Amino acid sequence: MFDKKDFSNSPSEYEIKEYINNDLWEDFCQYMKNTYDVIPKFEFSKCSLEYGWNIKFKKGSKSLCTIYPREKYFCLMVVIGRKEKEKFETMLPSLSKDIQKIYEATKECNNQRWLMIDLEDNDKRYEDIKRIINIRVN
Repeated sequence: MFDKKDFSNSPSEYEIKEYINNDLWEDFCQYMKNTYDVIPKFEFSKCSLEYGWNIKFKKGSKSLCTIYPREKYFCLMVVIGRKEKEKFETMLPSLSKDIQKIYEATKECNNQRWLMIDLEDNDKRYEDIKRIINIRVN
């Protein structure tokens, strides 16, 4: 049984899949593998804001996104930094109202915004995430 706060027991991909228990998780992992040739890396964070196991997708040394597993869904964090800001803000009006609200509500710190986006359904928000991650790659 996966305990996301148990530092001593690294979860398997199967345990994460069972914990999230949402087909979108498998779809997202497959998308990341096929599109960017990246695999999930499990890491333990001792950060007080999100203590526990998370999953990172990195291309080389660059983080594309971080996943925080939840029961029945997952939260995706993507950083909009100085390099991505102009492209992102140009694209912003075409993104879902939910994403626009999240961006506006997220405070900028050190020229970055750390967007925390819950994903549960294969909807416009999910398609927007794919576009946002693509900005991080380029």
